[in-house]
Amino acid sequence: MLTQLDQETARVMDALTAPGGMLQTVPISRFGRELPMIAAAPPSLPGYFAYFCAQHGAREFIVDGDIRLTFAETYAAARVAAGGLVAGHALQKGERVGIAARNSANWIIAYMAVLMAGGCAVLLNGWWQGEELVGGIDLVGCRLVIADRSREDRITGHTEGVEILPLQHDCPAAEGLAALTAKGGGAETALPDMGPDDLATVLFTSGSTGASKGAFSDHRGVVQGTFSYVAQSLLVLGVMTARGTAPAPDAQPIALVNVPLFHVTGEVPLMLQSFAIGRKLVLMPKWNAVHAMQLIEREKVTYFVGVPLMSFEIATHADRDSYDLSSCVTFAAGGAPRPPEHVERIRHSLPAAFPIIGYGLTETNGVGCGNFNENYLAKPNSTGPASRPLVDLAILDDAGVALPAGEIGEVAIRSVANFLGYWDNPEATAAAIMPDGYFRSGDLGYLDSEGYLFIVDRKKDIIIRGGENISCQEVEAAIYAHECVAEVSVFGLPHELYGEVPVAVYLTKEGCAVSEDELRAFLAQHIAAFKIPLKLWEEQNALPRLGTEKVDKRALKRNYSVQCTVARDGQGVML
Repeated sequence: MLTQLDQETARVMDALTAPGGMLQTVPISRFGRELPMIAAAPPSLPGYFAYFCAQHGAREFIVDGDIRLTFAETYAAARVAAGGLVAGHALQKGERVGIAARNSANWIIAYMAVLMAGGCAVLLNGWWQGEELVGGIDLVGCRLVIADRSREDRITGHTEGVEILPLQHDCPAAEGLAALTAKGGGAETALPDMGPDDLATVLFTSGSTGASKGAFSDHRGVVQGTFSYVAQSLLVLGVMTARGTAPAPDAQPIALVNVPLFHVTGEVPLMLQSFAIGRKLVLMPKWNAVHAMQLIEREKVTYFVGVPLMSFEIATHADRDSYDLSSCVTFAAGGAPRPPEHVERIRHSLPAAFPIIGYGLTETNGVGCGNFNENYLAKPNSTGPASRPLVDLAILDDAGVALPAGEIGEVAIRSVANFLGYWDNPEATAAAIMPDGYFRSGDLGYLDSEGYLFIVDRKKDIIIRGGENISCQEVEAAIYAHECVAEVSVFGLPHELYGEVPVAVYLTKEGCAVSEDELRAFLAQHIAAFKIPLKLWEEQNALPRLGTEKVDKRALKRNYSVQCTVARDGQGVML
């Protein structure tokens, strides 16, 4: 049965997408199908930047330590840098330019400059080490790489034929991006005209299922993906307006940026969407819960997004009540599942805010589903229904046939925002993009009768124990329910009798302890015996993570496979 919120959102979206509405769609042939496209969206990212930076002008856009920039100042700095890339570095239309740096105002300006100059922005994972960075650069053929000192040191001497353009943080763009204009060019340099079919970005997959692949998109896909998120923001605003809870018309939304901009969550829904909705970005160079609370209070942050552990850290922090966090009305999660216990805890501990969650992938430019407010509280295990008006969501069997509600299959997404393929990897592209345009996500899930998506697990992360399927996510959620557990990862190891058995690695909260036996006894009260990990290892340090902030399950599995062999009697034997 549809809830009151479902009915309200349907009415608002119907009005927004009606003929003449702000989000009216027009058909376009894409991936061999006719798909809806938001007509009002600019055709390319340079046009998008120009339009919205002019519209918001003197409104503050970026806060990065002591640096504060308006939309107009940010655009002006990017325009100069773009001219330098064209005139001084002979950047050609569609040429790939790597960006390897931590978050900063100058990262954003460099990103804009590459696209305005006609280049393709290659978002290199800033946490990669030298070999990984070189691998990404070589894969897509970057001649130019904009890198800060830390990343430059990792790749210097290993990239023959590649010119490194140094990027400095914590200083004006004229200084921090001086290498882009050192050979000439500037604000007066003519820039190329860019169209929707031109190459725009390459983002790298997280590597959770193997070597990272470069997912490339054109301008239409990225802009439409951004406007899909604009649609969700307008939807929420419309519901708030109908309820009489909307902010003042001149109130500026303000987001805390603590996720990497090289990841799709940081790039599209957070950074790029902010141009359209006039949102201020408050940057954090490194995650720290106390610093985050200080910035929320000082800058009157209204929107927070991060991996689930970040918002949970704030909600459970001993000093939480020492800071005024009332301005932050939304705590969004992305990049990893949020344990259901976190949802209610955030709502209880931060009563001025609602937790929300989104589901999207690098290959969909972040577009997919969303669940918010009371519907998220009612269905905390769900990532919500498909995002209107662009997303076509289906659950497919192995043959690509759509399954009915309630049946588990592979989550597939089709929209105008989907990527075009994996760079120089036609085999992986063919396996991921079906002839009818659906992208096969590799996630297993099902739709309920209201169309809400429930992710069960990664398709390849299902543990098959003696014929019984075990969801890693379900077991992780059960372990997270213990009050002492801060982080956990569940995966399978080979077993002589059952083929594979579940094991887990966990980290406890500071000042809290739970032994393996105590945790196993706790789990016995909540999940079936065959789902309880055969071995639970306690880690003393934070679990390793990928560039997307997801736990690096492959690294954990590799490490513990070496340390332990699971014997026939079912006991973990340390070697």
